[in-house]
Amino acid sequence: MLTETSFPKSILPNGVATLSHLAVIQAQGEDAANFLHNQLTNDVLLLPVGQSNLAAFCSAKGRMQASFVVIKTAPDTVLLVMNLDLLAQTLKRLSMFVLRAKVKMSDATGDWQLRGLLGDSAKAVIGEVLPWQSVTLEATHTVALYPAVFKDVAVPRALWLAPVDQQQPSGTDVRPEVWLWSEVISGVALISQPLFESFVPQMLNYESVGGVNFKKGCYPGQEIVARSQFRGTLKRRMARVHSPVALSAGQAIFTPTDLEQPCATVVLCAARPDGEGFDALISGTIESLQTGWCVGGAEGACLDLLPLPYTLLEDI
Repeated sequence: MLTETSFPKSILPNGVATLSHLAVIQAQGEDAANFLHNQLTNDVLLLPVGQSNLAAFCSAKGRMQASFVVIKTAPDTVLLVMNLDLLAQTLKRLSMFVLRAKVKMSDATGDWQLRGLLGDSAKAVIGEVLPWQSVTLEATHTVALYPAVFKDVAVPRALWLAPVDQQQPSGTDVRPEVWLWSEVISGVALISQPLFESFVPQMLNYESVGGVNFKKGCYPGQEIVARSQFRGTLKRRMARVHSPVALSAGQAIFTPTDLEQPCATVVLCAARPDGEGFDALISGTIESLQTGWCVGGAEGACLDLLPLPYTLLEDI
């Protein structure tokens, strides 16, 4: 069985990755922050200019339709960095709610460079700041993300955004798949198309990594998200696993005691850089976390549970 102590430090990522799988929605206008505050799970209205947070966009039933790294670049401008495969439908749905609000929602992906910084390349820009804090230099924004954590090593990670005419930060080129692996190891993932409306935010541990503000006002699905937290109805959690086989987002996962009824769903999977299998984030029932997970079928591969790199908030 793979354990945290068996991760070789030689595979720890370091450098700069191009993030072509991400997109940017821009909200601009005097009501931009207030409008998004009323749509997302986190506080946008009181978010300082130049700072960031994690947030989800939910259906009326509290199911996540998208999630973002939110960056307030000016009093009247907010950027939402998200997975590209959800861009069109998310922009359309957000725009439907604008009504009389003085805000324009647009696809700004072509206006920005998106890079992922790892290791020394990240630390050189963000220093020792906490996750979701940002470092802004002129028009360039660098957001500290949750690090890729091993037993005794935390690899800094950051999201770097700059206008297309800016020079990108220096560092060794990192393959996009290595960036995705670092995302898995960080234990924090953005929603992608196969996961549309599959989870309430807590099923991806968002309340434990700064993605939900339970003190802010209403937003779509707010009542259900709050009820899951405060009435003890949450029955699924996300965990980190090692797999001998590749997994795909949205794939059903089973427990050995019941190979017919799925009990979990793959959130994100990436190959380990050393070629020794795959690491994945999986959201499943709390009960099945105790009995173990496996790929479907009598001969399905068993998945090794790995510790999360952060502490889950206790359910209330």
